[in-house]
Amino acid sequence: MDALRTAALPPSLVSASVAAAADRRSLGVGSLGWPRLVGLHLDGLTLELFNDLLARAVIAGLFTLLSINLFNDFMRTGRVTGLLLVASESLVVVLTIARRRARIVDRSAAAAVVTMLSVAAPPLLRATQGASLMPDVMTAMVCAAGLVLVVVGKMTIGRSFGLAPANRGVVVRGPYTLVRHPIYAGYLVTHVAFLVANPTPWNVTILVLADTALVLRALMEERILRGDEEYQRYCARVRWHLVPGVF
Repeated sequence: MDALRTAALPPSLVSASVAAAADRRSLGVGSLGWPRLVGLHLDGLTLELFNDLLARAVIAGLFTLLSINLFNDFMRTGRVTGLLLVASESLVVVLTIARRRARIVDRSAAAAVVTMLSVAAPPLLRATQGASLMPDVMTAMVCAAGLVLVVVGKMTIGRSFGLAPANRGVVVRGPYTLVRHPIYAGYLVTHVAFLVANPTPWNVTILVLADTALVLRALMEERILRGDEEYQRYCARVRWHLVPGVF
């Protein structure tokens, strides 16, 4: 039947029909015009890209759970310290999605574990109905100070922010003239404020793990950046990792 229909067509239309059919076959499209997904090769979908997208999805999911818990706590108690922590952690989600691709990335197992703990642990913090060690207004002020440091640091670093220890470019202005990791310093401040407001064994355990991993992550980033001559000059000017005069 197909042969009879072809024979009835002018030669020019026959050639066009044959060419269109060949194009459909090369694109994996069936006779009804629907794409055949089986066997379709996607050159851009590499394992690295998949892992990157998975990391972004996990971070977004954990942040959602944290937000729900702390928003419910605010509605129940009126405490704002938890909301400030949500604001701080939300910047991780935004900049993780928009971050610049790295020039050099530490793909070691140690870097993967440290990164996972420092990023995935804070969203596991939970508000408590018990008494705070300080009035909420004081912990909120401390948390706000840490949030300001985080925001200023992230505005300065822009899309050079990332998760795994990597070289995404050297930033030597703003709060980076005081310490090498002002964003991490801001995280530590907000975490301490939240812990004082919500002192439970669970939160202590989570923050010991998360913040120890955060410090190790900072040191791993410096190890990656040591090969950059600009960063070497920067370290000669700025000695302190996180706290001026202390560490």
